[in-house]
Amino acid sequence: MSTKIHAATDALGNPVRLLFGPGQRNDITRAHELIDGFEPEAIIADKGYDADHLRETVLAGQAKPVIPPKSNRRTPIDYDKALYKERNLVERFFNKLKQFRRVATRYDKLLANYRGFVILAAITILLK
Repeated sequence: MSTKIHAATDALGNPVRLLFGPGQRNDITRAHELIDGFEPEAIIADKGYDADHLRETVLAGQAKPVIPPKSNRRTPIDYDKALYKERNLVERFFNKLKQFRRVATRYDKLLANYRGFVILAAITILLK
């Protein structure tokens, strides 16, 4: 009974897209949906999103992939370490989201109810 929240934020840390999925599923499975339709200058993500097909999609969209390579990657890929430090904006968003007790403790058993409250909390964060 766990749910994973995938979030895309803008350069100010405001949520622009939220996706939900089963907690046991890998992050990369929702990555293409998460970035679809955006035209950013760079895509900043953690190691969970390190995959060649995602990097190719980002480059095809004229964006710069800023994703550190996984430790088991055979050929390490270089990334902009200074720009990667901006990833903390999405982490800050998740910390703000967890300030809502109902989100942090997951009282809702149905995904539809939980999703609705997470979106309501994200709107509240956006309006502050």
